[in-house]
Amino acid sequence: MKYDVITLFPDIINNYCTQSITKRGIESGLISVETHNPRDYSLDKHKRVDDTPYGGGDGMVLMCQPVFDCFEAIKKEDDFEFIMLTPQGEKFNQNIALELSKKKQIILLCGHYEGFDERIRLGLTPREISIGDFVLTGGELPALILIDSISRNIPNYLGKDKCAHDDSFSEGLNGLLEYPHYTKPREYKGLRVPDVLLSGNHKEIDEYRKKESLKRTKTRRPDLLN
Repeated sequence: MKYDVITLFPDIINNYCTQSITKRGIESGLISVETHNPRDYSLDKHKRVDDTPYGGGDGMVLMCQPVFDCFEAIKKEDDFEFIMLTPQGEKFNQNIALELSKKKQIILLCGHYEGFDERIRLGLTPREISIGDFVLTGGELPALILIDSISRNIPNYLGKDKCAHDDSFSEGLNGLLEYPHYTKPREYKGLRVPDVLLSGNHKEIDEYRKKESLKRTKTRRPDLLN
């Protein structure tokens, strides 16, 4: 999987990619992450990439020319998806993460300031994705969320593919929330590990986990049962 991130703040992306599982995924060659700064394509002598909106209003708008040229300079794979991170997009979920994990390349466009010149949408026709019903200062955090979530579904990325298979919202749990987990010690401050998990009876353990998954989903996210 090749990720290309169009961002005015590449250090945010690059610094994250030097940590934890994302770092291991890059070192193993399962994914690559490259950043592209629209400022490098600005025709303005001061490398400006934003300007005031026509019609008036607060804030600054990301100009279309630097974004167009930056996008067009990226080498495209046969099977790529171009995504604009925006609160106006479709809400991201596990099904979309699984779908996108089958692509060869994902190009992520991070916004900033007041928003995008509308001609970026009209001319480049990106798929618009939101991570939730709230507004952030920029698209870098959503881009990292997509990279992390999508990559978990790539075979061998987590070491054990079953790890992602049994996550909350995943196919292994029929889209429900994950069951509770316990580890040592057996008892801590009067709280004990359920006996069934110590029984060694895998059928009973499996039934317990399915029951707890359903119970937790009913309590916390009843909407998922629909």
